[in-house]
Amino acid sequence: MPLPSDTPATPDASAPPRRMLLRLAAAAGALGTAILAGCGFGGRPAARSAADMAFRRQSARHLYGRYANRIYRGMLPPMLYAVGTLEVNLAANGQVRSVRWMRGPTHAPEVMREIETMVRAASPFPPPGSGGGRYVDTWLWDRSGRFQLDSLTEGQLRA
Repeated sequence: MPLPSDTPATPDASAPPRRMLLRLAAAAGALGTAILAGCGFGGRPAARSAADMAFRRQSARHLYGRYANRIYRGMLPPMLYAVGTLEVNLAANGQVRSVRWMRGPTHAPEVMREIETMVRAASPFPPPGSGGGRYVDTWLWDRSGRFQLDSLTEGQLRA
């Protein structure tokens, strides 16, 4: 085994420089972390403050109040019909500016349309403050047309 002093002074031209490999590895790791964070994996992001979580629950309670007859009571069944994460951009007064699927249940476009309609009809939401804000939650949709939101879920039964 060669000692560090035995290494040739000129690097092999065919071998990529170590610095480049380290940069590529760091970039791949950052990309993977960003993808997982966007999908809701990898634990709670550090950037999500207690105030953000409180606003998320307050907005979810607003939807629960508006659609009390559509809430799935108790633990959800093991197999859900649709699961999707929706971002709602709000004006300072709580009016819905726009909605965007971060991860939509594309196999159930009728559910996507229904959720978007429900969110827009529930406007105005609790005011997020000056400049507006955003509300992101995951919709857990049963075949019956009833739902729970991830921020207020009662859990899910095991198969």
